[in-house]
Amino acid sequence: MPAHLGFSPPPSLPPTQAARFPSVKEWKAIVAEYQHPSTWRATWQLVNTLVPYVALWFLMHHFLSVSWWLVVPMAMLAGALLARVFIIFHDCGHGSFFPSRLANDITGFITGLLTFTPYHHWRWEHSIHHASTGDLWTMTVQEYLESSRWQRFAYNLERCHHSRPVFQQVKPLTIRTSLKSLAYRLWDENLRKLVGYRHMREVRREQAAAKAAPAKDLAVQTFENEGGHVTA
Repeated sequence: MPAHLGFSPPPSLPPTQAARFPSVKEWKAIVAEYQHPSTWRATWQLVNTLVPYVALWFLMHHFLSVSWWLVVPMAMLAGALLARVFIIFHDCGHGSFFPSRLANDITGFITGLLTFTPYHHWRWEHSIHHASTGDLWTMTVQEYLESSRWQRFAYNLERCHHSRPVFQQVKPLTIRTSLKSLAYRLWDENLRKLVGYRHMREVRREQAAAKAAPAKDLAVQTFENEGGHVTA
């Protein structure tokens, strides 16, 4: 509202203060309000997620005999709600959805059934993930918005690489290895890796040589038994 209407805008911060990011202590004060679970908010999240999800399943079953064109949009919406179900499942695994651990375990078990994920095993495995994953490159929202497209791509790739220990064992992907992978068509049971047709030809020659060796040894032995002499 303009000043002549009786409203004075708040004074703007100096450039040095406006560009300054909050310190760790300030961040802790900012997020402290959101560190404690709320029973009524958690209950409302369950209601506005599970009730529409179950209703969509009922409607999809009802309209399945009418037309697929009616079912597909509902299935897409149900898939989006299922993602919310997994988010609730995830927070229960952290013990942060309800104040009660028992309520978290019961809700996590039920939502785990809906997402086909065993709750107690996933909670144990996920705790290992958080215990063994650290020192990650983490941008603030402002840093991400101000970064270039390639910086965002590198950031997302780095986060994906460190998301699971098995990803950290994967060698870096280059143009050379990408082109080389086009020749991989066969699985070698002994080497436990993909190989190309050249390796297959080498294996075929080795197998043919192994089959010919006994016959050659038998011919040499027969020749020697008949009084012949084989020179190297």
